Amino acid sequence: MFFFFFYDKYVAIIGDIVDSKKLTDRNVVQQKLKKVLEDINNKYSEDIASKFTITLGDEFQGLLKNRNSIMKIVFEIEMAMTPIQIRFGIGIGDISTDINFNNSSEIDGPAYHRARKMIKEIKEKKSQYAESYSNVLICSEEDNLEIDELLNSILSVCTALKSKWTERQKEIIYAYITNDKNQYKAAHILNIGQPSVNKALRSAQFYTYKHAMDTVNAFLSKERGGVND
Repeated sequence: MFFFFFYDKYVAIIGDIVDSKKLTDRNVVQQKLKKVLEDINNKYSEDIASKFTITLGDEFQGLLKNRNSIMKIVFEIEMAMTPIQIRFGIGIGDISTDINFNNSSEIDGPAYHRARKMIKEIKEKKSQYAESYSNVLICSEEDNLEIDELLNSILSVCTALKSKWTERQKEIIYAYITNDKNQYKAAHILNIGQPSVNKALRSAQFYTYKHAMDTVNAFLSKERGGVND
């Protein structure tokens, strides 16, 4: 059997804040989200076809023109916004409209439809207390259903790992990943010792999580005509 990923396709990412209406400080959260997205737009400018922007009070979206940093972008937004929980839908496919670099809300096409479909699926699984749950889901071409299922199974395991992290572990992990994945730099930023950073990363099983996420990202970004089974 052959599975095909079409590597000239775009990657749409839609993010949605969980239970946003229950937040008592929605304006503060929105301002923080704006800053986080600005940082992502600057850091990953070479990957972005249309900037990440807030489209609704509790939702944002962006469009990537390559796949080198898909999971990195998702993870950095998630960690930067902690303890606010965010769900992510990732859609791979065509774009049917002109691409506005500064306003992703004007863009439409199958990539965004698939990302939206994943957001809806995450919400439904959460409300149904499904046995398998992930806050990040991927949807690509119809011929890739088995690959999507495999990747989403990995993401479900990653979500289970993250659910065990304490807020302090998340803080240390974020400092680590945003400082060149250097334990000494992270320790300096947080004013703690390097052994404390190392202990937190290992206790959180961060390297197991990172390996799984890197595997997903490597598959999505690797150019291949097909996978033979």
